[in-house]
Amino acid sequence: MATQIFVNLPVKDLEKSKAFFSALGFEFNQQFTNEKGACLIISENIYAMLLVEDFFKSFIKKDIADSSKFAEVINAFSVDSRDKVNELADKALAAGASAYSEPQDYGWMYSRAFQDLDGHLWEVLHADISAMPAMEG
Repeated sequence: MATQIFVNLPVKDLEKSKAFFSALGFEFNQQFTNEKGACLIISENIYAMLLVEDFFKSFIKKDIADSSKFAEVINAFSVDSRDKVNELADKALAAGASAYSEPQDYGWMYSRAFQDLDGHLWEVLHADISAMPAMEG
């Protein structure tokens, strides 16, 4: 079964969010992008819909989480190398993100985390599964 994933995230300023992710090297699917939202292409089957808050609210019955105080999700994606992890995290910080934690280095897996302009958590990681230690238990 071919499945696509669309993560929907509220944003305060769509143009600033688009500029931020463009600075990281991401592109947008223009077919699903307008003044209410933008379809960020993460991979062939994974997308983040960046939706202005009023439009996001039209899909939910709850309040939007204040991402400066609460974590609703950690959006994590893998890249091809440790260098690419550093490259993307550094681009994010240069584009206005803030570091969320210190880099995590487990030998076989390396990651860095940041908060985007709206406080959403993102983790970029590289893992060499062949070097992963056996799980206990």
